[in-house]
Amino acid sequence: MKQVFNPYLPLDEYVPDGEPHVFGDRVYIYGSHDKEDGETYCMLDYVCYSASIYDLKSWRYEGVIYKASQDPDYGLEKSECSPIKRTYMYAPDVVKGNDGKYYLYYCMSGFRGQGGYHGPIQVAYSSSPCGEFKYLGCVKYKNGNAMRDYVCFDPAVINDNGIIRLYYGTSYPFEEQDDFYKNNESLLKEMDMFNKTEEEILDYAKKDSVMGAICLTLEDDMITVKENPKHIIPYKVKGTSFESHPFYEGSSIRKIGEKYYFIYSSLLNHELCYATSDYPDKDFEFKGTIVSNGDIGYRGRSEENKLNMTGTTHGSIEFINDKWYVFYHRLTHKSDYSRQGCAEEIFLDEKGDIKQVEITSCGLNGSPLIAKGSYPAIICCNLTNGDMPHGSNKKFERKFPHVSNKDDERFIAEINNNTLIGYKYFKFEEIKEISILLSVSASSTIEVYLSMPREYSLDEKEVKPIGIIQLHHCQKWEKFTLKTNSITGIYPLYLLFKGNGEAKIKEIEFK
Repeated sequence: MKQVFNPYLPLDEYVPDGEPHVFGDRVYIYGSHDKEDGETYCMLDYVCYSASIYDLKSWRYEGVIYKASQDPDYGLEKSECSPIKRTYMYAPDVVKGNDGKYYLYYCMSGFRGQGGYHGPIQVAYSSSPCGEFKYLGCVKYKNGNAMRDYVCFDPAVINDNGIIRLYYGTSYPFEEQDDFYKNNESLLKEMDMFNKTEEEILDYAKKDSVMGAICLTLEDDMITVKENPKHIIPYKVKGTSFESHPFYEGSSIRKIGEKYYFIYSSLLNHELCYATSDYPDKDFEFKGTIVSNGDIGYRGRSEENKLNMTGTTHGSIEFINDKWYVFYHRLTHKSDYSRQGCAEEIFLDEKGDIKQVEITSCGLNGSPLIAKGSYPAIICCNLTNGDMPHGSNKKFERKFPHVSNKDDERFIAEINNNTLIGYKYFKFEEIKEISILLSVSASSTIEVYLSMPREYSLDEKEVKPIGIIQLHHCQKWEKFTLKTNSITGIYPLYLLFKGNGEAKIKEIEFK
């Protein structure tokens, strides 16, 4: 039986910031392209994967659709729009133009984000949704000048009944624009206006803020500004519906019926949120969180009790064969530099509201995974030792459990005492053996549960393991087996590691 799990692409593939779009009878995934165990964000050229809308279990590799070297500013030490060398392409989006062609929007950046706020927004085009795309130009004003107003970051685009709307922007936690200007004049100058005089910057700061979510419209040529950029949600959030979940980055836009849904990454930087409006460029109200890569907020879970390392998230929602899904990403390799795409089914109620969904291992499968045969250990949806970090623009050096690799082998590494590894969900049918392929540095144990153990459960109910696997020191991969009474039913699977040793887990097997 064919199945799919999270992450839904090949396990050596890292396509975060996923923008799913249905064109014809296929859904296409566009995103950044991280490198396995990479040293910075978005190190690789854009690739595309697609699947039939009737079969989300089979994803087809469409190949490289656009190369960073095609950008005219690629690798330049200094250009008209950037004083910093830019070699990496950040989160893109694709839209079908009124001429039937497909247009790719993106921004360039340098190592670990340097120069990523300068703009402009670049555009490429193709006759096919899976490329190859060719460079067209940058978004510009009618006078030919590059559009660099506000912070040109994370573009998103929609063809709204023939009107091409472009969204972008970023925001940082400055309470007031005046404080931002006073304390960050050099950053303001670098990000948006480094060619302007200090007087021009001061005048600009008094009128507006470079922070926030922005929208403009384009001419049918897909690169010329038709209606000038403007804020769509408040950049001063105190007293607004956005106060607890301010916009940070990752703009995405959808239209459902006559209502606009603005999907974004909040300043909390672990969740995809959404806001709605009857208008495309004003009156948006915060509605809620769709998904968190640490399950923070789901059923009241606090940030302190998060179930994964958290960090950047970026993605969107899409209607595929009569169902709605959210596409997001998870972190691996102890950094934000190697992120993998995941997806979950979501549900819109009669009002169009979306309740937060939990992250799972079965994702697009449409049903629990069948507990039969072996599975890669790294499809876990929860991985925590109770002290997981929040990602930032670096690689962590301290030890904590994480998804890792060595050449073509992929495994969970640095598993230490009290590490919880969770899988949701499996369908068990008379299962009597659960085996784990691992290596471990000292005698230890793994407690096996079919519900969350008390250490990490929100209701703190007493839960007993269905069995305990005794482990002995082994440097090479070795299989350890738990024999149980026959198990039938749909359950999560939790492994709780106990002991002074440090383990790696490669596979889980059911018989």
